[in-house]
Amino acid sequence: MKCYSFLLLFIIAFQVQAQQSDFETINFSKADKLALKCKNESLKNISNLASCLTDGLTTGVERFRAVFKWVTANISNDYSAYYRNKRKRKRYQSDSTKLNIWNDDFKKVMISNMIKHRKTICTGYAYLVQQLAEASGLECEIVHGYGRTSMTSEEDLQFPNHSWNAVKLNGKWYLADPTWASGIPDPESNRFTFDYNDGLFLTNPKLFAVNHHPIDQKWALLNESPSYDDFLNAPILYGNAYRKLNVIEAPLQFHHDINKNESVTFEYELASTLDKDALRFSIDNGIETKTVKPDSYETKDNLMTATYTFHNVGFYDVHLLLENSLISTHTVRVRR
Repeated sequence: MKCYSFLLLFIIAFQVQAQQSDFETINFSKADKLALKCKNESLKNISNLASCLTDGLTTGVERFRAVFKWVTANISNDYSAYYRNKRKRKRYQSDSTKLNIWNDDFKKVMISNMIKHRKTICTGYAYLVQQLAEASGLECEIVHGYGRTSMTSEEDLQFPNHSWNAVKLNGKWYLADPTWASGIPDPESNRFTFDYNDGLFLTNPKLFAVNHHPIDQKWALLNESPSYDDFLNAPILYGNAYRKLNVIEAPLQFHHDINKNESVTFEYELASTLDKDALRFSIDNGIETKTVKPDSYETKDNLMTATYTFHNVGFYDVHLLLENSLISTHTVRVRR
């Protein structure tokens, strides 16, 4: 009986997992064309822009798609503003009065710059998506919390550093990150380049939780939300993980301590079927980097399981590649 109850709970949890595939019968081409058609519309009148974006769209998800695509295609990430805000927040972190004053003043400047120059930071992206979504008749929230990328330091996570959105569609809440979906910075110059990532539009919450941790855990949209420590210890994900994957089942931690001749198993739910030769590991021991095939590999219903065995003692950076796209990074310490 207990096994049956557990299975039933698992099935229910799986069924309520809110993700883009819930709308696989919806053709978003009309919404995407409207986002392109309204490219030159002003941000000074949110209602007019929302009307332009949703003209003739009959479903809530299409309206949200048009809003999301417009924001991610027309608003660039202002890294100078991000770093200025980061410095000020660090400076005032022990003085709540000055911090609140700075936050209020910065919000006004951020909104003004977004309207005039179409540049902002994550809170501006989330704010604009919310405003346009609500003007389109949708229920949408700004979610504040922690975001972790390959460039995020421990210092960046001393206080909440990221914002994104939750939107209600057909009575169910979904997650979307317009900031990370819009593009990427050059790691050397921090210049922004538009590079839309559809994987961050109505993302599966289990995948989203690997590098997003909301302050209010109800916005994780999971029956059992990862703890903050789980979030800190999770593997590093890259943008292509959202393009290639639906869920990471294992491993859910960044670092692994194993013994010589032991294996690490990787289990991912793929967004689409891939050839077995699409998977490679890039393994760096600090002296040399080699690209290798997994020791074992199998897929069933888009669930990919692969293992790699470490025969030599040492410390390794392990990068998983799918179709030559960097997906995730782990570290492995191999002992005798």
